[in-house]
Amino acid sequence: MEAGTVPEKAVISHRGEKYEIGRGKRFYGIWVIGAPYEAPVDRWPENRDGWHQAWARFTALDVPGTIKAVSRERKGLRPSLGRRKGGNANPADDASSDKEAAGRSRRGGVLLVGEGLLVLGVVLGLAGLFPAYEGGQSLLSQWDQVVPHLLYVIGWAVTAALVALSVARPSNAARLGALFGLGLSAVTFGLFLADWGQLAISGVTLGSGLVVSTIGWLAGTAGAALVLAANAGLSEQKEQPSRPVRPARDHAGPVALLVLAAIGTAATFVPSWDSYTLTAKSTGAAQTITAGNAFDNPGLMIAGNVCVMAAIVAVAALAALWRPARHGSLLIAGALVPLAAEIISAIIQVSQPASPGLFGITSQQASSLGLTISSGLTGIFWVYFVFVISLLVSSLWLFTEPGHQVMRGIPVSPWQPAGAGPGTRAASDAAASEHADSDASEDPDSDASEDTDSSSGVADSDAGTGEGGQSAYA
Repeated sequence: MEAGTVPEKAVISHRGEKYEIGRGKRFYGIWVIGAPYEAPVDRWPENRDGWHQAWARFTALDVPGTIKAVSRERKGLRPSLGRRKGGNANPADDASSDKEAAGRSRRGGVLLVGEGLLVLGVVLGLAGLFPAYEGGQSLLSQWDQVVPHLLYVIGWAVTAALVALSVARPSNAARLGALFGLGLSAVTFGLFLADWGQLAISGVTLGSGLVVSTIGWLAGTAGAALVLAANAGLSEQKEQPSRPVRPARDHAGPVALLVLAAIGTAATFVPSWDSYTLTAKSTGAAQTITAGNAFDNPGLMIAGNVCVMAAIVAVAALAALWRPARHGSLLIAGALVPLAAEIISAIIQVSQPASPGLFGITSQQASSLGLTISSGLTGIFWVYFVFVISLLVSSLWLFTEPGHQVMRGIPVSPWQPAGAGPGTRAASDAAASEHADSDASEDPDSDASEDTDSSSGVADSDAGTGEGGQSAYA
């Protein structure tokens, strides 16, 4: 490079504690922070595999928790005089800064409102445990019911705590908490609807506990939705987008596994779980009945159970398509709270003494005839238990899956799909649609136009072979 010339530009995408990653002249590279453009730690070809290899190397070199997205920063450019003296040479930058400050202020206000609604949901959820819930009995007087509802409240409290972390100090915790809360909301909606359906059963009356708990559910759901909406706007500007993407071939396996596990969970949610056996001590004769079939109920209860089944499958499919994948895992984690609560409730219920009324006799008749009743769980319950465990494993797998961040403002790859010319917007858009987890778009301010001067539309050979191109990750 001639003396006095400005070095070639590199668009920096992400920065960690010691290193930064970005795109140079027909290559992806990693630099030590502050190092000159000419001295990358390593470089890879400018294609999809090259970016994934560069990202894997970058996350191995630096501390993952310190890696942050960088907004359109270029390496190798000289700062203007105005910036060196503390001024701003570009009035548009002032307008941009003011717009960003206003956006942060609005986001902070929405986060506070969402946090307030979440806290209200927790308070109302706890308050709903004490008054009569249904049939004149409170939840606290029914151990098989109070435990699930208490777990819902704890789930809302976890969501509120994660959002509070972002209110105190901007972080990704608010988005994660919102996804967790919405996964919880999706499944508990059907369960609350089924509770309202029990009012159609003779002798069951409405209690204030059910009303208060339902209002608490509404408050928590609204708070989580507001928080997610506020962070979705921020993610488009500063961070990797957090949203579901169009499924591609590489999504087929995870989507199929998660959806199959969810369908199995939903299908085993329907049949009877409780088993009761009436035994005559004198003769050893026994009679067994089952109870708890989701469709042996009034219409509104059936509708609630169907909503639970639909929510399980929908949340799993959405989580499989969500990018980054670890954000999708929070959706499943939230849905797992009420699903696991149903397991605990069933175990508590069968551990309690069964009423002879299940067999149409009174306690006095059962005692005089020497009849005993034993309780247990059907085989389908344990199949449900296995499917819930499989969803838990899937959630953990998604959470630990390494994410390949998107190099924003850069075409996904230098090759062109059919019908699109090299270096065109159509080419980059078509490539992005092939790989749905890449959300890159054309950046007119970048040096992308300089990188398409090759008539073949592919990367220069030195990007794959020269200057360390054949690295251990290539």
